[in-house]
Amino acid sequence: MKMQWFYICTSTLLACYLFVTKLLRRLNGWYYHLKLRNKELPLPPGDMGWPLIGNLLSLIKHFKTGQPDSFITNIMLKYGRNGIYKNHLLGTPSIIICEPEMSRKVLLDDVNFKPGYPKPVSKLLQSKFAVDGSKAEHRHFRSQFTPPIVDHKGLEMFLKRIEDIVVNSLEEVSSMKHPVELLKEVKKVSFTAIVHVFMGSSNHNVIKRISSLFEDLMNGLNSLPINVPGFTFHKALKAREKIVKILEPVVSERRMEIKNGEHMESKKDLMDILLDMKDVKGRKMEDGDISELLIGLLAAGHESTATGIMWTIIYLTNHPHFLKKAKEEQEEILRTRPASQKRLSFSEVKKMVYLSKVINEMLRCVNFPFSIFREAKSDVHINGYLIPKGWRVLVWIRGLHMNSEYHPNHQKFNPSRWDNHTIKVGTYLPFGAGSRLCPGSDLAKLEISVYLHHFLLNYRLERVNPDCPNTNWPIYLPTDNCLCKVIKVGSV
Repeated sequence: MKMQWFYICTSTLLACYLFVTKLLRRLNGWYYHLKLRNKELPLPPGDMGWPLIGNLLSLIKHFKTGQPDSFITNIMLKYGRNGIYKNHLLGTPSIIICEPEMSRKVLLDDVNFKPGYPKPVSKLLQSKFAVDGSKAEHRHFRSQFTPPIVDHKGLEMFLKRIEDIVVNSLEEVSSMKHPVELLKEVKKVSFTAIVHVFMGSSNHNVIKRISSLFEDLMNGLNSLPINVPGFTFHKALKAREKIVKILEPVVSERRMEIKNGEHMESKKDLMDILLDMKDVKGRKMEDGDISELLIGLLAAGHESTATGIMWTIIYLTNHPHFLKKAKEEQEEILRTRPASQKRLSFSEVKKMVYLSKVINEMLRCVNFPFSIFREAKSDVHINGYLIPKGWRVLVWIRGLHMNSEYHPNHQKFNPSRWDNHTIKVGTYLPFGAGSRLCPGSDLAKLEISVYLHHFLLNYRLERVNPDCPNTNWPIYLPTDNCLCKVIKVGSV
């Protein structure tokens, strides 16, 4: 009799739990539908999840269990493959888009959409020029700042600095007797390189002072936005304040050097361009504005580049036939180099056709941001559905890059897919699209190419844990940060 009562109570509690759970989730969905009931078009199909937290727990669960694509796949299976769905993620009601044409439509539309970064990103990397600037301010900023990091002349100017940093780092890492975390080592390379590009090569002291602070800041980008001591976001905000205090005197000193004619033209870097820039009203940027902008540029310019270098080496090491082909291309570059030439030239980088395909494939597989974030500035109608004003729009990059309809055998790393392959427009967006296309994409590819050039010619990777599992949250990484030995093997 006691067991019977136990089963009855247990069943009743379970039924109540399921009922309350379903009711709460339905109530959350009804709330948004009632709020928008007078609108001309309906919301897309989908699930708004739990009150307040939405579907965040489900998203993290799928990513942490090693099945990040199952999150969007489950949505598509449940609500159809129309490529647009309502949801509630990262603290706000959202629209997920994973169809090429609609993705491009959102990314190219600066009239109706603006950047819609999660709160930690917008707070930590805030800049009225780069992150939260108006359309006019952003366009004006890019017209002055972008050319030096995308045209051949500008990239060639940075090549020597980047190559020196790469060569010294590889020599140092290969001489270590103990295993190293490759990700940490290449982060040092990319961070040093980006500081040299933006601030010049004379700021070694600055690099030492801000490198650890930047690690705290970057950790905060994917944290809960709780500004209370003990929380990651609070620590990141404090790190940001300290970085600004370190950078402002550097900017001020450079301004005085230029004013007094003490700064050498041959050492010109991107800080000089920022100091000479004017906003849409003709006003020059303040030291604080430049410091804030530098933080965003340094953050965006080193983390993804370092991760890209690490993954490209891992992929090539795991696929010896692709590694052999990439190495042969670099050896051919050396064979055809004039005897008097001792350094890598920009024309040689442009000859790295196969390596470029390897990098493209790495970008497709790794998906540094799983989504590109926008926010609707007004009610927008797309494909018969409503995107309400103020809602975040997530252009789901993984849904485009890891879709077998657009990229056959999408789970397989295969640089050969880029041989004479015409990619459908909107199905490959590693750097975004439109006016906010990542301005540093060419610089990032240059850094990766230079590192791989010297690695392929002179080194090999020996992983300590070749079967190490990977994590997908917040980004795709080996859980041991690729613990390995970098072994020098000699050049051609």
